[in-house]
Amino acid sequence: MFAAISTVPKQAATHMKTHTSQTQATVTPALALQFLKEGNARFVNNLRVSRDLLQQANETRDGQWPFATIVSCIDSRTSAELIFDQGLGDIFSVRIAGNVINTDIIGSLEFACHVAGSKLIVVLAHTSCGAIKGACDHVELGNLTELLSKIQPAVYEESQTPDPAMRNSKNIAFVENVADLNVRRSVRSIINRSYILEHMIAAGKVGIIGAKHDLASGEVTFFGDTWLHDKASMGNVAG
Repeated sequence: MFAAISTVPKQAATHMKTHTSQTQATVTPALALQFLKEGNARFVNNLRVSRDLLQQANETRDGQWPFATIVSCIDSRTSAELIFDQGLGDIFSVRIAGNVINTDIIGSLEFACHVAGSKLIVVLAHTSCGAIKGACDHVELGNLTELLSKIQPAVYEESQTPDPAMRNSKNIAFVENVADLNVRRSVRSIINRSYILEHMIAAGKVGIIGAKHDLASGEVTFFGDTWLHDKASMGNVAG
C-alpha cells in the first residue's frame, strides 16, 4: 500500500536550478513527486545539493514558480525544504500543527495550484507528533482545543486498538495509526471541500498524495493508496 523511496541519486539533476515559468510548465504531477523522492533520498544520505541561496533569492525576486506544495506540521524537525532538499522558489510550504485541514489551508492550496501553477500537493505527517498525541489524550487548551478537534475523527476511526486503556499517547502504535488515518482524512477533505482542486486533479493537472516523515531516519514514506492524479484514480476518494 505504501510506496517507499528505494533509490539514491548519484548526482544533482537539472531541476536543481531555480525554477522559471518555462520549467514549471514542463513538470507533471508524477515528475514533481519524483523530484521530492529524489530530494529526500539525498537528505537521508547526506548528499544535499550545494545551492547559492542568495542567487536564488535574486532570481525569484520578481516571481515564483514552485512545482509542489507541502502541507506539514509546525514541528521544528520537519522543515519541508530541508527534508526534500529544495531551494528557494521550489516549493510552497503550508505549516499547521497536526497537518490539519481548514478553509484557510484549502484556500492557500487553491492559490498555490490554480494561480501559481504548483503541480503536486503533499499532506505530510511525521512520527511522534505532539498534536496527534494531544488529540489521542483529548487535550483541551485554549484555541488548541478547536485545532485538536479536527484530529479527533481519526482517533475515533482507529480500530486496531480495542482496549480503551491503550488508546492514549503512551501507546506508540496507536499514535502512529492515528497519524496515518489523519493524513488520509486530510487528503479526502481537500478533495471533498475544493471544487477547484478536485477538477484540476481529475484533469491530470495536479496530483495529491499523503506521506509521513520518520524523525529518526529522515525518510519520507509516501502512501500509495492516496496518490490521486487523474479521473480514474479519483475513484479512491471516499468519505
